[in-house]
Amino acid sequence: MDRHSSIREGHGQTWAKAILLGEHSVVYGHPAVAVPLQDLRMRATASPTSGPSTLSSLDYSGPLDQAGSRFASVARAFEVAREFSGGLVQAFDITTVSDFPHERGLGSSAAAAGAIIRAVLDACGREASSDELFALTQMAEQIAHGKPSGLDAAATCSPCPIRFQGGQMRPLSQRIDNAFLVIADSGIHGSTREAVSGLRRRYENDPENIGPRINHLGTLTQIAIMALDQADAPTLGAVMNEAHTLLTELSLSLPILDDLADAARRAGALGAKLTGGGLGGCVIALVAGQPATRRVRAALERAGATATWSYRMRLSQVGE
Repeated sequence: MDRHSSIREGHGQTWAKAILLGEHSVVYGHPAVAVPLQDLRMRATASPTSGPSTLSSLDYSGPLDQAGSRFASVARAFEVAREFSGGLVQAFDITTVSDFPHERGLGSSAAAAGAIIRAVLDACGREASSDELFALTQMAEQIAHGKPSGLDAAATCSPCPIRFQGGQMRPLSQRIDNAFLVIADSGIHGSTREAVSGLRRRYENDPENIGPRINHLGTLTQIAIMALDQADAPTLGAVMNEAHTLLTELSLSLPILDDLADAARRAGALGAKLTGGGLGGCVIALVAGQPATRRVRAALERAGATATWSYRMRLSQVGE
């Protein structure tokens, strides 16, 4: 009997993430805090087929091996999942559907890779531990981002906020009640690879100027972790604002991102900052209550955001 005769249509799901604090400084050994956005989902389907494997994702539909460099990490995710499952000879029609845009710092490449990996494993009836799923997603992320920290691979499947440092993830308590994150899309594609490599060059050329700013971002992240645990929304907002200033000084922001952050603060946000790699992508704003959330979203749209979303931060309590 063919050991792959039981292969069926498989499904996988992940979601978006927003980095509250610590983007970029996490690459230099500091912690980062990411919040999963479970309402913004990435879904993948893997349907067995007799022909060559195909991909339907974003604006592409065709043979997977002809999808080009833009989908290199997706192709790698498919390869590692098929190898892990033992189904190397089985072809699939792969489809992804996303609630959120790509190349905006919301973790789309890791979410797509993770969803495809889960769909292929599901199709092959292959179980995988959370550590194995993380390792497989990281293999795909290396194609997308060179030397990824692992934050996106962890956060796009986490049920609660996470602290990430040195390749290690642990869940965080989030005790701020009635807190919302408003996410505003600048409409500009960001490139994490470009942003990370550019900062690395600037750090190597001018460590005395760049190093202290990176270290300060790490300190702000530690404060944010305490603020989440102590239900201190004003402090969390303040460190978000300060982090945005530092990221701007590190040449990782753009005028539109600065304008969106300013607009959110003027409309009543407790804090606002770019999220993710920068050089485009999204701004996130911390807001208390639904009425203020509506005001902030409207202000961001007037300030030039091409789309906005709001996400109510879920309470979580993690034992020590």
